[in-house]
Amino acid sequence: MTKLITVDGPSGAGKGTMCQLMANELGWELLDSGAIYRVLGHAAYTRGIDKTDVDALVDVALKLDVRFINGQVILDGEDVTAEIRTEEGGKRASDVAPIPEVRAALLQRQRNFATDAGLVADGRDMGTVVFPDAPLKIYLTASAEARAERRYKQLTEAGVEADLTDILEKVNARDEQDMNRATAPLKPAYDAVTIDSSNMTIDQVMSEMMNLAKQRDLI
Repeated sequence: MTKLITVDGPSGAGKGTMCQLMANELGWELLDSGAIYRVLGHAAYTRGIDKTDVDALVDVALKLDVRFINGQVILDGEDVTAEIRTEEGGKRASDVAPIPEVRAALLQRQRNFATDAGLVADGRDMGTVVFPDAPLKIYLTASAEARAERRYKQLTEAGVEADLTDILEKVNARDEQDMNRATAPLKPAYDAVTIDSSNMTIDQVMSEMMNLAKQRDLI
């Protein structure tokens, strides 16, 4: 059986944290597909490429040199983790992610992350589009309010001034964009197991995910 777990869900549900923890615990590789789109958005921005220039975006996507090492996102040998994890980084990702030609250019690259050593794939269409035959698909979600509060806490603890109402509006706007885009809209795979993390601790979510992996004989 292929050692592959997909974890999809909206922004702020805890996918990144949980997938990194699970990959570390299992000793598997990690694919942060959302970071790939953030990296592409970042690369397009820094190179002055307009979000409507599809041919140029596809060219960048095809040549994108991105790796995930110990929680860092490496683009062309440079750590761009901080730059792509901002609110603006998320907006740039959402600008390029709905473009069919861009998604096609990145699809095979994402599939190439699969390895016999095992892969935890984090994203929005991992179970529905990229790895539809994955033996375990998880849809990790949380209420918009819970996700906004987490982001607010994260920013304020980092010393960044933030407005909870503004963050909630951005969360809802991004959900609307991601769930209603024409190409690969955000939704659970038909055979995904949904976990609502709104009122769960990290340890509780981790325990449930690990139990699901055991039930599928992946570990």
